[in-house]
Amino acid sequence: MTTLLFVASVLFLLACSALFSGLTIGILSLNHYELKRKAQLGDKDAKKVYPIRELGHQLMVTLLIGNVLVNAAITAVLNLRVNGLLAVIISTIIVVTLGEILPMSYLRRHGLRVGAKLAPILKYLIIIFSPIARPFGRLLDSWLGDEGPSVYSKEELYKILEEHKTSRFSDIEEDEVQIVRHALSFGDKQVREIMTPRRVVVSVSADEPIGPILIDELHNSGHSRFPVYNDKKAQNFIGTLYLHDLVGRKEGGNTKDAMRHEVYYIHEEQPLDYALRVFLKANHHMLVVVNSFEEFVGVLSFEDVIEQILGEQIMDEFDQHADLRAVAQSLADLEKKNREAKETKK
Repeated sequence: MTTLLFVASVLFLLACSALFSGLTIGILSLNHYELKRKAQLGDKDAKKVYPIRELGHQLMVTLLIGNVLVNAAITAVLNLRVNGLLAVIISTIIVVTLGEILPMSYLRRHGLRVGAKLAPILKYLIIIFSPIARPFGRLLDSWLGDEGPSVYSKEELYKILEEHKTSRFSDIEEDEVQIVRHALSFGDKQVREIMTPRRVVVSVSADEPIGPILIDELHNSGHSRFPVYNDKKAQNFIGTLYLHDLVGRKEGGNTKDAMRHEVYYIHEEQPLDYALRVFLKANHHMLVVVNSFEEFVGVLSFEDVIEQILGEQIMDEFDQHADLRAVAQSLADLEKKNREAKETKK
């Protein structure tokens, strides 16, 4: 064998070794289900690689057989010029460095792009080695089972979102990341954590006459919808009054003439995702919140739930207070101080 042919043979076999070892980790490290999603979304490289990656264990056996063959061939060719143990040492060094470490490191990051370019060659290799690779692949499938989709916990998803938020390669905007984060966590919260407490709920009597005084009082309350009762002590609600239903209405009549008769109740310990389903099913924007003793403890609005998903407060033209729970707490603290002051004077 001439020197030129010897060098060319070693370089060719070394390139094949790098190809097989690099594609082994480059393609097999691609998640089967993620690759499928990318292909369905129109990724051209994913469309080329997915049919090959779908072969799973058969693809792995094909690449390993090819890798072992070319590595053995490198040692055999070197043995023609270098005797015995020295040929093994030299082949080990060049295969590990140039045929394994470097191509694996590169294709671990660029496996999809390179795999798409080499897809036609891979298809031929799969056909050539199929008499051996296919039975072995099926045997491994029966032993190990099919690959399952990647399932992440909420904590893992939060971490992924944070990585997208800080990565310059991500096409997800920061505000979109925040919405997804809040959407994942809002179902863990209970109604009582975000409801408007009873202390600051403004309710209206069914017999209250409609006129400028009532409209002005309701407008100044900072709310846009109000539960309607016919017995304030019993808190027997019979409807819901929307402030915009009074706009342009002629004077005369009582609240019960303008109210909507639907009243929906929800328990304070229900999760917010359940409350959202109630809102959507009932097509109603306010729920009356009760406790385990069926006592009225507050109200929950559709905006309250949406705010938890968006992570921002929705302020409409009627809002005067950003946090009604804080207002209720301050009123409770003030009453407590007044009681303590009276007890001190006694």
